Amino acid sequence: MKVKCKYCDSLIDDTYTNCPNCGAALDTVQRFANKQPQTIEELQKWYMAMKLPPEEVTRFFIGKDIKEPRAFGIYRDADGDFVVYKNKSDGSRAVRYQGADEAYAVNEIYQRLKEEIVNQKSLNADRRMQQARESERAYRSGQTKTTKKRRRSSLVTIVFVIVMVNMISSMLIAALSSSYRNTASVPRPAVGYYSYDGADYYYQGNDWYYYDEAGDDWGHTVEEKIPEAVANDIEGQYHIDGEGHEGLPFEDTFWYHEPSTSTYNDYDSGYDSYDSYDNDSYDWDDDYGWDSNDSWDSYDSDWDSDW
Repeated sequence: MKVKCKYCDSLIDDTYTNCPNCGAALDTVQRFANKQPQTIEELQKWYMAMKLPPEEVTRFFIGKDIKEPRAFGIYRDADGDFVVYKNKSDGSRAVRYQGADEAYAVNEIYQRLKEEIVNQKSLNADRRMQQARESERAYRSGQTKTTKKRRRSSLVTIVFVIVMVNMISSMLIAALSSSYRNTASVPRPAVGYYSYDGADYYYQGNDWYYYDEAGDDWGHTVEEKIPEAVANDIEGQYHIDGEGHEGLPFEDTFWYHEPSTSTYNDYDSGYDSYDSYDNDSYDWDDDYGWDSNDSWDSYDSDWDSDW
């Protein structure tokens, strides 16, 4: 969009913060609201505060240049430019913005991410509605077919059913109680660094992170992508100290938080990594917070358009 400089009347792109002709600050429009991220770091914190799924699930990579198909992202290149991109399903890339204006670049990916959150919430609502309709149809169909049979049910059958239900309920309660006891007693790995098969990992607050050597950065990942030997390393066989990791210390990333004093089966569990961002440090609108009961399917995203 073109805006006019009030000092020299030049029409210039609204991506500039200062007029390239006279150098005056462009204050004719307020492009960004106060309640939104202005930097890549703030956008990362907003992402965490909204409790969105891991980036491998949403396919929104903040601060990373991902080459894989089906990816939205923002990063700063070697020349200092901020790049906002979209990798389509065929692997081709569409660059939405490339320039020096970080706030503008962040706003571009921020608005697209909010749009996708709304899309995924709508898809979840549609799925729930469809499931409810199918359940209702199945129930009504079953009611019609079994009405006559139910009228013929004898007292013996009813008693038999009641007895069986009681027996099954008792067994289920016992099984669930046993399962709970077994689950609660399963230890988890200790908080800290892990090294396995040439790769480094970090564990805290029941979350796993991996070190990207090429980008010298840490990323959040799901436990299913962690080697089984590491995820189940309760003996600390692959546990290393901070000096054993040569790259960016995990403690210097925005993911890190001081572990709490609480323990889980004698292992320091830290606390939920989202908690450190659920505070008043940022006056953010939480209308785009993610419901943990919903599912995010990135294949439902529009990967064929330029944006």
